[in-house]
Amino acid sequence: MKRKELYIFIAVVLALFAINKFVMVANDNSLYTVDEELLNKNYVSSQKLFDNVWTEIRDNYYDPTLNHQQWRYWKEHYHGKIKTDEDAKVAVDTMLASLDDPYSRYMSKSEYADQNTSINAKITGIGVNIADISGKIQIINVIDGTPAQSVNLQNGDIILNIDGKDAKGLSIAEVANLVRGPENTFVKLTVLRDKDKLVKNVMRKEIKIKSVKSVVDKNIGYIQISSFIGSTTPNEFLEALEKTKDTAGLIIDLRGNTGGLLPNAIFIANLFIPDGKLVSIVGRNGYRYDIQAQNTDFGIDKPVVVLIDGASASASEILSGALKDYHKAKLVGTRTYGKGMVQKIIPMPNETGLNLTVAKYLTPSGVDINKKGINPDVEVQFTAQDIRDRHDVQLSEAKKVMSAMLTERKCCSRE
Repeated sequence: MKRKELYIFIAVVLALFAINKFVMVANDNSLYTVDEELLNKNYVSSQKLFDNVWTEIRDNYYDPTLNHQQWRYWKEHYHGKIKTDEDAKVAVDTMLASLDDPYSRYMSKSEYADQNTSINAKITGIGVNIADISGKIQIINVIDGTPAQSVNLQNGDIILNIDGKDAKGLSIAEVANLVRGPENTFVKLTVLRDKDKLVKNVMRKEIKIKSVKSVVDKNIGYIQISSFIGSTTPNEFLEALEKTKDTAGLIIDLRGNTGGLLPNAIFIANLFIPDGKLVSIVGRNGYRYDIQAQNTDFGIDKPVVVLIDGASASASEILSGALKDYHKAKLVGTRTYGKGMVQKIIPMPNETGLNLTVAKYLTPSGVDINKKGINPDVEVQFTAQDIRDRHDVQLSEAKKVMSAMLTERKCCSRE
C-alpha cells in the first residue's frame, strides 16, 4: 500500500471508531469515552448540581444494581443540605465511595479543566519514567531536557514522598498522578539515593516528546510507543515502520505506556491482525460491541516481540492482548496493569465533570483482564542493580527471544 493510501486508511479507521459522537480514550490507566462537548457552562444551584450527578450515576453506571444498594437513599439523605459546590463535591464523593469503584470520580471545575488538558494531549509533569521494583517506586529513566534532569534526579532514585504523602503502598499510577499537575507549579519529592535522602522541588512543565521512537539494531527494528494519546501516533508509527522496513523482526516497547486514543491502538493492531475481532466492549446489562479489524492490503508479516510492564495499561493492554491472542507476538517483561474498565467523561453543570464507569472491555478471545493484567510469555524482572547499572535486562531478553524466533523461521523456511 502506498503512503497516500495509508493516510486514507488511517482517516477511515479513525472515522469508523468515532462511534456515536464520541471517541474512546485511555489515559492515566483508564479507558474513557469522551463526549464531543467537553464543557457544560450551564450554571445551576449546588443542590441541583448534586441531583444531576445522582441521576447520571443512576442511569449510566455499569452495574445497574449500583453495588447492591438503594440509590434513592443518597438523594433523600442530601435533600436540602447542599448549599455550595464544595458541599456538592463532598456529597458526591461520599456517594461514589459507596460504589467501591476506584475509577469513577467527580471533578471540581479546576480538576475537570486539568482532565480536559490531559485529553488534549498536553502532558505536564517533570519528565521521568518510573517502575515498581520490589514494592518500591524507582525512577528508571530521566528524560533529557526536562525539569527532572535540571534538578539532578537520577536513574535508580527511590521516590519516598510526594508533597508530604508517603509513597509506600502506592501504585505506579497513584504516584504518577501525584507527581503530575498544572504547568509551572512545584512538586516536592523526597528520594532515596543509596543511603542518602534528598529533597527536590521540581517545577512541572509541558513535556514535549514524540509518542513513537525507532532505531535499527542490525536486523532487528525497535519501536517504542510511549503513549497512544497523540493524534499523530498512527503517522509516527508508520514512519517508524518505514525506518525499520528492512529488518527481519520487530520489538515494540509498550513499557510505561498508560494509554491513549483507542483508535490509535486499534489502527496499530490492525496492521498485524488483518481479520477478526480486535476488542469487545461490554456495556450496562451485558450489551456487547465487537470492534472488528478493517480489511487492508497493508500488513506486517515478521516476528514481533512486545515489551510490557506494570504500567502498560488500557490501550496498551488492548494492543498487547490482541497480539497475544492471535499469536502475532511474544510478550516479554512483567504482568500489565490490569485496567479493563471503561469510563465515560460526562460534562456536568457549573463546568464540573464526572468520570463514570460505564463498560468493560475483553480481549479478542473474550478474556477479562481487569485487576488481572496480561501475563508475559517470558517474565523478566528488574533488580535494583540493573537500574543502577542502566542495564535493560528486559530489552536484552527481548532480543534473545527475537533471535530464537528468527532462527526458527529460517529453519522452517528451508523445510
